[in-house]
Amino acid sequence: MADHPYNVLFLCTGNSARSILAETLINHWGRGRFQGFSAGSHPKGEVHPIALELLKHMRLPTAGLRSKSWDELATPGAAPLDFVFTVCDNAAGEVCPYWPGQPMTAHWGVPDPAAVEGTDTEKWLAFRETFRLLDNRIKIFTSLPLGSLDRIKLQERLDALGKTRSNETT
Repeated sequence: MADHPYNVLFLCTGNSARSILAETLINHWGRGRFQGFSAGSHPKGEVHPIALELLKHMRLPTAGLRSKSWDELATPGAAPLDFVFTVCDNAAGEVCPYWPGQPMTAHWGVPDPAAVEGTDTEKWLAFRETFRLLDNRIKIFTSLPLGSLDRIKLQERLDALGKTRSNETT
């Protein structure tokens, strides 16, 4: 184990739903071994209300969650990052800032629930599905034997997790 919690950043364009859910989930399942962060390339400026309601419904903390730019985490003095995951297709195609320390990166794209139009039920179902996908990936990630995997094997596992769609395991 690292001599500090592993710092994990989840990136998305708006930082209002997917990356916020992922930040909360890594902090929950990481049980102190992981410190989650989230940010966006073009942050919305507020967390999506359904994301907050869903987290509360799942009895997960929401205090301190906010939509912010990835620039905040790419400045001198920011927490050094061990892992950076993009969770939306837009952020995967963008040029990301330079992250000092060469963190491991992977694309874990999931559908954007905030983009769903329709009834409140349809919107909630989209958020629940995104939550489920991220929850599954993060549970698997936090159970990986990070200290015993070499960098190449770990990268393979991280990439495979990004392709996990349901209750599959890697």
